[in-house]
Amino acid sequence: MALTKEARRERIKRRIRKVVTGDAQNPRLSVFRSNKQIYAQLIDDVTGRTIVAASSKVKEIADQKVNKIEQARLVGKALAEKAQAAGLSSARFDRNGYLYHGRIKSLADAAREAGLNF
Repeated sequence: MALTKEARRERIKRRIRKVVTGDAQNPRLSVFRSNKQIYAQLIDDVTGRTIVAASSKVKEIADQKVNKIEQARLVGKALAEKAQAAGLSSARFDRNGYLYHGRIKSLADAAREAGLNF
């Protein structure tokens, strides 16, 4: 029997998380994508705390009438700016089981352009 879409993503997610872990110097940039919103956070897995977070629900981003790919780009830029304010310049990208295209790719590209290295 074929895997469901959720089970397939969960399997990919576990495979990625075996390799990608974050610490204080190189936190894990985790991305979650829902049908309407996109969320990103930098996580220190050693202490188990979120260092910086950004989402499309923030008023500055939510008020702009743009499509979801452009919305993801704004979230990536905001996350990179918050990370630099917190003194972070590099991270490890965790696509969370999603394919690297569309909103995930635009968020990652915008974070790179804004100065976050991964």
